[in-house]
Amino acid sequence: MSGHSKWSTIKRKKAVTDAKRGAVFTRLAREIAIAAREGGGNADTNFTLRLAIDKARGENMPSDNIERAIKRGTGEDKDGASLDQVTYEGFGPHGVAVIVEAVTDNRNRTVSEIRHIFSRSGGNLGESGSVGWQFDRVAFFAFESGGKSEEELFELVVDAGAEDLWYEDSQVEVTGPVDAFKRIGDVLKEANIPVKDAGLRMQAKQEMELGASESMQVLRFLEAIEELDDVQATASNLNISDEVLAQLAD
Repeated sequence: MSGHSKWSTIKRKKAVTDAKRGAVFTRLAREIAIAAREGGGNADTNFTLRLAIDKARGENMPSDNIERAIKRGTGEDKDGASLDQVTYEGFGPHGVAVIVEAVTDNRNRTVSEIRHIFSRSGGNLGESGSVGWQFDRVAFFAFESGGKSEEELFELVVDAGAEDLWYEDSQVEVTGPVDAFKRIGDVLKEANIPVKDAGLRMQAKQEMELGASESMQVLRFLEAIEELDDVQATASNLNISDEVLAQLAD
């Protein structure tokens, strides 16, 4: 059970970006609202909502904001504009396949902003299905090892359906099929392991190799996309080299 995730370095960089933008609460509120809309407003029975609330609390999001987001999702808050989940596909710089997942109350605004960044960066926004076939949707969990060895964590999650585990410098990421999401989450909770990040994401079936300079161009493009308020997540088939990771860590 092996893998090579770039989670720890990318997440650290992304946290800095989010802090600069001051848009963390907006993104978290939309994540909570969507989770509540899809699975109900009870965090005890809606695992996705529970994780979204935990992430919001980890960012010191006020309880009132969390409650409003839940009510917006369940429809109790009639004043909030309706939210749509939208997925965009295309090719970024150097032909890298890219998927953008957004939550928006104005589709025209969102697609216009995303298309502008694609075009400005030398890429192009494609039709639905243009690159999606290159990705699988997977469940993922990211957390710190808490002193547990890789073997201990492997034994813990594999019976719950996990397929891949990455372990480095006490940072751990577990991935598995979508239908194992709740089972893996429950096992981690029972083991008293705090989850830093979790959800469903798109994962490339095969990655593209680029030089360091080209990779940095792609990452700057993805960062520009992620700075849009409506964007929740991006995925690409770029293989980030250790050289590029070192630059990101600086």
